Amino acid sequence: MISTAEARKMRAEIEERAKELPDSTAYEVPYMFPQWKIKDYQTGDRVQYEGNLYKCIQAHTAQSDWTPDVSVSLWVRVDDPSIEWPEWRQPTGAQDAYAMGAKVSHNGKHWISAIDFNTYEPGVYGWDEA
Repeated sequence: MISTAEARKMRAEIEERAKELPDSTAYEVPYMFPQWKIKDYQTGDRVQYEGNLYKCIQAHTAQSDWTPDVSVSLWVRVDDPSIEWPEWRQPTGAQDAYAMGAKVSHNGKHWISAIDFNTYEPGVYGWDEA
């Protein structure tokens, strides 16, 4: 039987090694990352929250109402790279803007970004309907 102290040590090692994984692999194993909690975060930190993996895009000290699912200026969800037409999400700036050629689904249609650093909603500007 593993003691609580041993389990905590193993968990810390898992979380440390998970930092080395690229997003495309990390997406498949969100349980290897720590649960989001109120603490200091650095750009690039990844956490799990409500079953999804998120990456910190701006260093900050978390607050109870700054959860990753609602704080889009602080967090971006790491999506499954195998999904050809992921659901469009409003970018917060250059750090999570869509590249030219990016594919998304929005309002029941498929769209391809016609510009780099695209932060516009599909159907408004900068997207071609596929």
